[in-house]
Amino acid sequence: MNYTSEQANILVQALPYIQQYYGKTIVIKYGGNAMIDDALKASVLRDIVLLRFVGMNPILVHGGGPEINQMMKRVGKEPTFIGGLRVTDEETMEIVEMVLAGKTNKGIVSIINTLGGQAVGLSGKDAKLIEAEQKDAALGFVGSVTNINPEILHTLANQGYIPVISSVAIGPNGESLNVNADHIAGAIAAAIGATKLLMLTDVTGIFEDKDDPSTLKSVLSKEEALGMIKSGKIDKGMIPKVEACITALDGGVERTHIINGTLPHAVLMEIFTDTGIGTMIESS
Repeated sequence: MNYTSEQANILVQALPYIQQYYGKTIVIKYGGNAMIDDALKASVLRDIVLLRFVGMNPILVHGGGPEINQMMKRVGKEPTFIGGLRVTDEETMEIVEMVLAGKTNKGIVSIINTLGGQAVGLSGKDAKLIEAEQKDAALGFVGSVTNINPEILHTLANQGYIPVISSVAIGPNGESLNVNADHIAGAIAAAIGATKLLMLTDVTGIFEDKDDPSTLKSVLSKEEALGMIKSGKIDKGMIPKVEACITALDGGVERTHIINGTLPHAVLMEIFTDTGIGTMIESS
């Protein structure tokens, strides 16, 4: 292979960022098409393994809505949503936990380990990592985060492991609760004192006009982001992602980013380049 000066420049450009983030924790919310497409999945997880090998402590939080839907349909159960949240009766909760904490989580763990990393799969019930309470009786076993117990994450990071966390929490009586993975990522980033939170999604970032790609907002303050939610410029599935960023910022996280996880090596481009990609939301 003939290496070019451009390739060398890319490596040199990465050096100060490797130095800056060495030993620091980066929480990554992983979902959308980057989880469905096998090639994209391998690309994202390879990037996360690289972060670990250059001295960072990545923590991966994932959902798995499409896989839950597929499993529900296989057992003859039709998914129902209220305000974008899955109505989760007892039977649905069993399916959610089986898919997220089982099939999806262990699949991600297996790929990371195959790529040379050391991943450990967790749900919020392990070591009471994610405590939650019922959000709304009409939604059933859907929860809101009340507390994060990050000690297990510190232990794993200190031993060189990559935690992979599914969005199943533990309720007050030990019951399983289905919690939005975006909200979990923000809460974990705040609780563990992460330096960065990366929200991987299927779009480039936040737009002033969602129908005009030229209006991408590279940087937003927390106040501007809240204003865009109020005005309706940020809506639907982007709202919990922005809320997660705000939770993280309020908890002391330095930088939060919403980026397109379908772009090859999006994680590396955000962390290791001068320009970054997507939208950064900061405290002020």
